[in-house]
Amino acid sequence: MTPVKLAIVGAGDRGNVYASYAEHHPERAKVVAVAEPNEVRRLSMVQKHGISEECAFADWRDLASASRLADAAIICTQDAMHEEPALALAESGYHLLLEKPMAPDERGCRRIVDAVVNNGIMFSVGHVLRYTQYTRTVKEIIDAGKIGEVVCIQRLEPVGFWHQAHSFVRGNWRNEAGSSFMLLAKSCHDIDWIHYIMNRRCKSVSSFGSLFHFRRENKPRNAGERCVACDHEPRCPYSALRIYLRFVRRGITGWPVSVLVDDDVTEESVLDALREGPYGRCVYECDNDVVDNQVVNMEFEGGQTASFTMTGFTQARGRETRIFGTRGEIRGDGKILEVYDFLSDTKESVDTTRKDVSSLAGHGGGDYGLMHAFVSAVMEGNPKYILSGPGETLESHLITFSAEASRRERRTVSIDR
Repeated sequence: MTPVKLAIVGAGDRGNVYASYAEHHPERAKVVAVAEPNEVRRLSMVQKHGISEECAFADWRDLASASRLADAAIICTQDAMHEEPALALAESGYHLLLEKPMAPDERGCRRIVDAVVNNGIMFSVGHVLRYTQYTRTVKEIIDAGKIGEVVCIQRLEPVGFWHQAHSFVRGNWRNEAGSSFMLLAKSCHDIDWIHYIMNRRCKSVSSFGSLFHFRRENKPRNAGERCVACDHEPRCPYSALRIYLRFVRRGITGWPVSVLVDDDVTEESVLDALREGPYGRCVYECDNDVVDNQVVNMEFEGGQTASFTMTGFTQARGRETRIFGTRGEIRGDGKILEVYDFLSDTKESVDTTRKDVSSLAGHGGGDYGLMHAFVSAVMEGNPKYILSGPGETLESHLITFSAEASRRERRTVSIDR
């Protein structure tokens, strides 16, 4: 069978992760085009995948206006830059894998859904958590009736103190105007996961949250504007020097340090980036405005409920879940599931850890699962492989938008389809 030809729109971290599927499975996929404004990243992908010069673009608009070069496009631009390329490439007949979220507002999401439906293309959103062995096992346990009927779900997203500082204070997702609000940028994964596991319509939501800590008024008196020249730095847990040099000294040159340096990641190149670039700024001196903590309560048809907590003030670790049923409960940490049965008073432990350590092992193997499903759908012309299609993704996005409206307006919000 002929490999699926892929065009990568946005050759940053996520674009490279998804493109690496073609390296591992050249019989199933081949990257033949790229659109990326950063010359270093664009040329890196050209060299890595053997892309011809005429199929490498600095602007996605040039890709969209050219004759169709690939079977499918993978869009990994910044959150606020998803809508335009998705609409244009859908009109050009490309099947689409769109990194989450679809768009930073409901109007944009609905426009994208209409475009992919009207053009009859395969469409998948990067809700990678639906595609993990962990999630499949949770669904199997519930479908087998081992805990009876699900009554409520608790979900914790422990973002991690350094990840919060990296991505949501200093980084690309720090400011709503340039990306999207925190619940959509980071935790639409979790709202979508809860919706997927509950498998019924969410009726209403309420939410509270704030930018509690990373504000100028919380800056220590002796702190400088940059970590490289700061008297408080040795005592600051959010020190960019400590966070990034720790990775480099452990031999880690991928994410997150690869975000700071485009080419050769060394201790000196990282230090240069911290002296001049955005990731070396004091966390109390950034232009961030997204929340650093938020809670969401959800009510579903039938009376089931769910609660979700996102917080940046944790050790970085996997998401934690409790699912309470009429005959038992499930506790999970993203890898190990513990199933307790009320009747027998026994516990069963299930290890869902993937042994794959490739670049697609991220998100518990969800990166691989998403790509494999999307390529299979395009290859066979069958959307059955896609778990995160336009309809289900729009529903979970609507829950997320409603939750943010609740937080801002301090009211319970009913969800209309």
